[in-house]
Amino acid sequence: MTMLRYCAALAIVVALVFLTAANSVQNDSDKPLTNQTISGLVRDIACPLQNKQSTARHFNRECALACARLGSPLAILTDDGTMYLPISESMPDSDQRSRLMPFVGKRVVCDLYERKDLHAIVIKKIVEDRSLQLQGDAFQPE
Repeated sequence: MTMLRYCAALAIVVALVFLTAANSVQNDSDKPLTNQTISGLVRDIACPLQNKQSTARHFNRECALACARLGSPLAILTDDGTMYLPISESMPDSDQRSRLMPFVGKRVVCDLYERKDLHAIVIKKIVEDRSLQLQGDAFQPE
């Protein structure tokens, strides 16, 4: 009986340690990340969600521009398929489309912030990344 109580107490302690560690990791992911940048393609969000052929390096530039001009939300799509949404550094948040529109269909480098599963870009500085060649007219939209 004493051994059973000891095992139960040990199981509770181990569970509390794991819960505390998991909570600590979760809380850390809620904090903005600073001094990190990402490189990705500025584009509309619809095509990469609906068309699996569309990637950060293989896309239809004219289609992305047309969607952006018609008001489709803009994002930065990285090579691993993650989409980062633009937000302002101030609260209340302000629209960032005017800052992104000159870069639609181009690769850029930006500062990174994350919170849980939402990925956002605070555009303190945005520059075109000319280090990669894109296949911007490689396929036609569906």
